[in-house]
Amino acid sequence: MNIIISWLAQGGAWLTPWLNEIAIAVTASLLVVFGNDINRTLRRLLTGHNFFVRTLVFIGINAFGYGAFIVAVSPWLAAKMRAWPDQWLMCAVVGVFVFVGYWAQRQRQI
Repeated sequence: MNIIISWLAQGGAWLTPWLNEIAIAVTASLLVVFGNDINRTLRRLLTGHNFFVRTLVFIGINAFGYGAFIVAVSPWLAAKMRAWPDQWLMCAVVGVFVFVGYWAQRQRQI
């Protein structure tokens, strides 16, 4: 058991310098998976509005909203991940990407 914990801790230590990039990847992956749901909700909310309003909201949400979300959430997520012990960091990073892949599969996105 100590060998497995040691390997996980070494993997977590290897990931530590890359936490900013990992946080961006996690945030962007979540937006890709949930982007269809967000856009579908926007489409329902904007039904009945004119073309110009729908287009402006679409551009605002997709160009600026998603970008602002990534810029705001990624540093916060990276700071939270830095506080985790290395062995849990490795488990969490692998677990998050497996969950995102599983969720994308369930939503028929891959």
